[in-house]
Amino acid sequence: MTFLAIDAQKSLFTLQKSQVEFEQMLILNQVNWCTKQMNTITQTYNEMYGDDTDAPQADEDPYFIELQQMEEQLQTRKSNLDSQITLLNEEINSCKTMTNNNIKQACGLNLLGS
Repeated sequence: MTFLAIDAQKSLFTLQKSQVEFEQMLILNQVNWCTKQMNTITQTYNEMYGDDTDAPQADEDPYFIELQQMEEQLQTRKSNLDSQITLLNEEINSCKTMTNNNIKQACGLNLLGS
């Protein structure tokens, strides 16, 4: 019956993985939003100043800089979530293996006991 407890643990890991993947999706949406905003700022600067090298540049804009920093933080968080997903996948696979081994062992013991 140990395999039932291990299988329940696997289900919890699977649930955790789904939650982390959902958070990862939200972060990716935020990264995409930041990128879109930065592109809009760059386009606006290009339309306003063209090729004037003395004109202010988009990457000097305070809001642009803030978006870049936010994007970097989000990318770092995404990397952390990627690591968590990898670890959870390893735990899930380990639980699957232990469950299968426990079922085989239980079946073997039942056959010997017959």
